[in-house]
Amino acid sequence: MPEAVEMEVVKDYLTQNLVGNEVSEAHVLKPSVLKLLQDDMNGRTFTKSIRRCKFTLLELSGNRAIVINPKLTGGFQFCPTKQRVRKRTCILLGLNGDSQLRYTDDRQMGMFYYVSNDQLNEVPGLNDQGPDVLDDFDLEDSKSRFKGFHGEIKGILTCGRVLSGIGNACADEILFDAKVYPFKHCKQLSSDELRRIHHSARQAIVDATLLDRDRMNGQLGHKLRDFLASH
Repeated sequence: MPEAVEMEVVKDYLTQNLVGNEVSEAHVLKPSVLKLLQDDMNGRTFTKSIRRCKFTLLELSGNRAIVINPKLTGGFQFCPTKQRVRKRTCILLGLNGDSQLRYTDDRQMGMFYYVSNDQLNEVPGLNDQGPDVLDDFDLEDSKSRFKGFHGEIKGILTCGRVLSGIGNACADEILFDAKVYPFKHCKQLSSDELRRIHHSARQAIVDATLLDRDRMNGQLGHKLRDFLASH
């Protein structure tokens, strides 16, 4: 499942390579992943790439946005139009300059939304997450958020309500760095353990993102997990 590390690298790549391109055509190859609340994409220009939790938001001119929730196996290709279309490709967006942005999804569990900006609240899960793992938040706020939850700390980290953008791999990395047993119940965590988790939550992801960006070498579609110290 794509997490904050991969999604942050994807966001930066799309900012550098997609922003400024105009959509010349759109082809839906796997309709099951598509949710259209608008139908006027052609001719609009990409203006911004944003990561929100585990979602990718692509803003377009004229008060429109594409929102992608990749879930388990969703991803992107940015490639020449003539490049062979893979079987897992779900949506093709033709761009100026004879290139395409492709959304791929092996299991077709992810969702691709095309909406107006005032319809963003209608995208399930987009606005009901906790603060992003890469946001700045203080220790006391972090502790108070954890106090409201029961259960094992790894499960609490991955649920998205305390911190968002964290899946299994990132949770392992954070807890390994903090030296906290992943199956310890939240109510049993000491003040020092909460402090270490708070510190590691952001720092471990920042470090992993820098390493992942370097190893992806300017390419999309590579899922690299050898940045993890815990694996």
